Amino acid sequence: MYKRIILKLSGEALAGEKETGFDDATAAKTVAQIKSLVEKGIETALVVGGGNWWRGRSAGSLMDRTKADSIGMLATVMNGIYLADCFRQAGVRARVMTPITVGNMTELFSKDKALGYMKKGEIIIFAAGIGHPFFSTDTVTALRAAELEADAILYAKHVDGVYTDDPTKNPDAVKIDEISCREIVEKNLGVIDIAAANLCAEQGIPLVIFAMAEDGAILRVAMGEKIGTKVYV
Repeated sequence: MYKRIILKLSGEALAGEKETGFDDATAAKTVAQIKSLVEKGIETALVVGGGNWWRGRSAGSLMDRTKADSIGMLATVMNGIYLADCFRQAGVRARVMTPITVGNMTELFSKDKALGYMKKGEIIIFAAGIGHPFFSTDTVTALRAAELEADAILYAKHVDGVYTDDPTKNPDAVKIDEISCREIVEKNLGVIDIAAANLCAEQGIPLVIFAMAEDGAILRVAMGEKIGTKVYV
């Protein structure tokens, strides 16, 4: 069992079968699993994507990349605020922390404050990336994991691990049970971005990549069950 984790959730994970926006039932199931982690004493922080509202590829070819990324960062803030209220409804205190000022809706990120909240059993939700364009939510996940000295990063995805090729396009793709961060970069597998993989390798942060759709997957992975793909350093 891990003591401190960073959980990366895609924005689509909040949308369920609707694919866009929020699905309350899907979010409630996710929140229930994470609440169980906290009850077991696992210090937990989340990084949430914004793909249920906006992705970089949503932008037209004429749109400035920095503006497109700014919209994406704000999409993650919406998701963070929504998730925080889902936790409130479940009886768990959650705080949204961002690297930029968003009025009184979020708190500015501080390592000391984040660790203090987590030690009290509160959940931290990191939103708005690192506050600058050209960096993905994968990158900020690795960055926050390094800053908070997390034991591991848990990546909840649509696929159940790392494959030799895209399993949605290649039926002959083979699932990999264990792989190194360096191999992910060298083989250009695309499961996490190169900057995040390199940072995890440099800082010695292991990852587990697993399917969000599997029953109780978040809790099972956090408790050490071998599902998905383990990415070692």
